[in-house]
Amino acid sequence: MNGKINRLKISGALPGLVLAVAGILLHCVVTASAGDLPKVHILATGGTISGKAPERIMLSGYKSGTFTIEEILETVPEVHKIADITYEQVSNVGSGSIDTDILLTLAKKINTLYAERPDVAGVVVTHGTGTMEETAYFLNLTVISDKPVVCVGAMRPLSAVSGDGPLNLYNAVRVAISPESRGKGALISMNDEISAAREGTKTDTYRVETFNGREFGFLGYADPDRVVYYRKPYRRHTYASEFIVADLETLPTVDIVYGGYQEAGAGSVLGLIEKGVDGIVLASGSRNYTETLELAREKGIVIVYSDRKGQGRVLESDRRKEAGLVTGDNLRPQKARVLLRLALTKTKDPAEIQRMFNDY
Repeated sequence: MNGKINRLKISGALPGLVLAVAGILLHCVVTASAGDLPKVHILATGGTISGKAPERIMLSGYKSGTFTIEEILETVPEVHKIADITYEQVSNVGSGSIDTDILLTLAKKINTLYAERPDVAGVVVTHGTGTMEETAYFLNLTVISDKPVVCVGAMRPLSAVSGDGPLNLYNAVRVAISPESRGKGALISMNDEISAAREGTKTDTYRVETFNGREFGFLGYADPDRVVYYRKPYRRHTYASEFIVADLETLPTVDIVYGGYQEAGAGSVLGLIEKGVDGIVLASGSRNYTETLELAREKGIVIVYSDRKGQGRVLESDRRKEAGLVTGDNLRPQKARVLLRLALTKTKDPAEIQRMFNDY
């Protein structure tokens, strides 16, 4: 009888015991599953992706930097199913307000993160689209790691009907955790399309399909089933870069002069000489610049010839070499400026800077 009662007591306790054990096991499985997700760190800087307009149908007239990265992530909870997300707000400004301090902060944070956290699979940088390609190219030259750095933004504010920001961010995380993204340098992920930082450029003021590589095309796509690549960059970048910014607090001053138009005046070049800049990038030259450029070179200012047309190389020539001028290859003026600023942290020798433009 006592044995029977004991068996009944044990039998009655079993369901609760089984449930308790099952709960513990389930917790372990869920915890392990969450722990197994690839880790992605998001560095937010602001831009349209964080913008708010007075009305949902307004695609312009919004204020960038209204929403924080935490609020943006709330609009795309699905991202937490594919990655273990951490984030920080580096700034919350429009892309026109991105400055040297922010650029150096981003590069240093990413380099430190990759050096100290080998478990982090990738970094995503949210950014305004106006100067995103400049930041992407800067990171392409200064992040010394083969792990992905993915820059992403939006063409419509977060408050808009059918805003593109949440899906762009989701896809940027997918790109960041894709093993195929390693070794391809900094990337720009917008509108399901993946561009190389060196080549990707904004080509339209409002359309969501604004970023592309012009004559080079896309590296790949963030398709619904998987992230797929069809080519890779061949110029030096990231882990192969010689530009170390860990100890830099500022960068040399370089400005761009828009030339190549009819009756272009030399006033802008003269103004920059007076300002005492370290370098000048010409977005196409002009005969009227000849004397002022010679004056600039005499004062130690490095001159880089780029072009305003948006694609195609600026060729080297004996005449330009003799004049101490550097050609910008096929870099657009805004990107030639990025490379020249970094080059000037190492040398002012035009021949050595030309080597850098040929390498990167």
